[in-house]
Amino acid sequence: MNELIVAVGLIFVIEGLLYSIFPNQMKNMLQRMKDIPVSNLRTGGLSFALIGFIIVWIVKG
Repeated sequence: MNELIVAVGLIFVIEGLLYSIFPNQMKNMLQRMKDIPVSNLRTGGLSFALIGFIIVWIVKG
């Protein structure tokens, strides 16, 4: 459970850094995301979740 909390904390750190270092680029990216079909966003999200799961499985294995 500790590792899950650390992982969530790291997500907040990385996302916070992106918004503080590149605020204009992040706003532009979010605007462009409105034009991407929902199915593509879902497929991309599931792909990254699967890649993340595989990385954690390999490192923990």
